[in-house]
Amino acid sequence: MNNMAVPDVSVIVGAYEAMPYLVRCLESVEKQTLGAGRIEIVAVDDGSTDGTGEYLEKFAAESAVPTRVVRQANSGGPSGPRNVGLSLARGRYVFFLDADDYFGEEALERMVAMADRAGTDVVLGKVEGVNRTAPSSMWGRTVERVDLYNSRAIFTLSAQKLFRRDLLTRLDLTFDEGLRTGEDALFTLEAFLRGAGVSIVADHTCYYLVGRDDGKHVTRSGGYVLRFDSARALMRLIADLVPPGVKRDKLMVRPFTITLLQQFTPRLLKESDDVRRHKMELAAPLMAEHWTPGLAARLKVNERLRLECVARGRLDLLLDVLTFIRDGAAPEVVRKGGMTYLAFPHFGSPGAGVPDVTYEVTVNDWSGKRRVEPARTIRRPGPLARWAVRRVRGRVRALTARG
Repeated sequence: MNNMAVPDVSVIVGAYEAMPYLVRCLESVEKQTLGAGRIEIVAVDDGSTDGTGEYLEKFAAESAVPTRVVRQANSGGPSGPRNVGLSLARGRYVFFLDADDYFGEEALERMVAMADRAGTDVVLGKVEGVNRTAPSSMWGRTVERVDLYNSRAIFTLSAQKLFRRDLLTRLDLTFDEGLRTGEDALFTLEAFLRGAGVSIVADHTCYYLVGRDDGKHVTRSGGYVLRFDSARALMRLIADLVPPGVKRDKLMVRPFTITLLQQFTPRLLKESDDVRRHKMELAAPLMAEHWTPGLAARLKVNERLRLECVARGRLDLLLDVLTFIRDGAAPEVVRKGGMTYLAFPHFGSPGAGVPDVTYEVTVNDWSGKRRVEPARTIRRPGPLARWAVRRVRGRVRALTARG
């Protein structure tokens, strides 16, 4: 393996108790149209006891794809194996392939071609879920170079992407082994922000994200404290790399809605008073440091209201809002002063101390099944309206020509 030419891609596979999913995973690497001579595999068995390590060694001895196997004691998470694999990788690009998942056949060929053509450092290949949901909003079209601040790319920060290895080496970028969840989001977002651009391959399924029948997928594990650790780390990274203002607010939407807000859903109603108070305590410094009016204006009313209750330390109000949401109630749509509001609990109540602006519709929102738009949104005229405007303009021109 050490004597082979520099491969285009080093596929890094961290594996723990990965059988039988590992079989299809490695077969998908062998089937790549990029060709075995342009790929290497660096596989790290993280202390498995189900035959994962033995299967890796058997595969390495028989496969046409050059494969290096490392067997180590269990590290407790995916960061350790990925970092070991990254330290041994020699390819121009690296791809972190989870042992449960598998590639589409043309995945690496298409992503390498995109990176070479566009000169970008990260390529996102379309993901499809198998026995689980997968992110979908960012796969609308193939883009050589996305505008990160006006793209849905920040809502897919898992590590399963093509990274230019020179970027990772230059930044000395590795996975934070102190984080037990969200470590891939931290790694990927830093590559997004400090790299030479991000591309999207949306016209071909490159990656199949598999939900294990035994429910042991790593993203499903870990307590709520770990989620706060993840949110804190991601918010700090954004604050360190992006100055205050519109761009920072746009990026902050991700950790606030995907990570922090998920701790304050109707599930909180079933948790103990101690857990509720602890979550409020963990969230308080994050809200104090990073919650801004610009960020708040980018959220739906129910999202903003819940976080505003957290920011104000009003667990009592938050529980009222969560009960309203749990019961499936539709907030009344209120229009006043040229603005549109959704009357969730405590709207217009001076005693609650939550200002009306918290309830203002600032992005497209919903009241039950009814779509509600911001009052200041100017909608593009429909076909009939555009036809009428053309008729009127034509009539005006005709009358003007006649004097």
